[in-house]
Amino acid sequence: MNNIPASASPNPVVRWLDAIAEFTGTTTAWLTGIMVIIACIVVGLRHLFGIGSIALQESVTYMHAAVFMLGAAYTLKNDGHVRVDILHKKMSPRARAWVEVLGSLLFTLPLMIFIGWGSLEFVQESWRIGEGSTDSGGIGGVYLLKSLLPLMALSVSLQAIAELLRSLLVLMNVTPANGVDAQEQPSC
Repeated sequence: MNNIPASASPNPVVRWLDAIAEFTGTTTAWLTGIMVIIACIVVGLRHLFGIGSIALQESVTYMHAAVFMLGAAYTLKNDGHVRVDILHKKMSPRARAWVEVLGSLLFTLPLMIFIGWGSLEFVQESWRIGEGSTDSGGIGGVYLLKSLLPLMALSVSLQAIAELLRSLLVLMNVTPANGVDAQEQPSC
């Protein structure tokens, strides 16, 4: 929801949680450029020299997963997630805050708990057996890839808590509700 800019939040917990999402999002964003370079190398090796590399191909998949899984909290922080803005855009800031509180409590947090809790056994088993690629010459760390599931659930949960707190501060009239309204981006 971002009723107020993260840097202007009077709550240190909200600022700290926002900083975590900002760090993970900006850090993993660099992987997109690396993915493009490696994908070009894979294509070049295959078409120019007839050389294939399963490990290079899988590395693009691993980075792609990291960008989406670790960037999800950043997307939530910056209000970049999919939203039906038909009604939301016309609501008052307090009504938006209520929608965000209810959305966090009824949808985002329960879904992240389900994903996090549901993936733990899956990830633990993968670590236990040291799961690797099923393809010869592939990357051996499939367990690392699977570990992104609970990490994503944790990071999105932390950011959902930040959004929840930010909205509660608006509802309690602790912070102004119009800090970001002028910066809103058009909806798709």
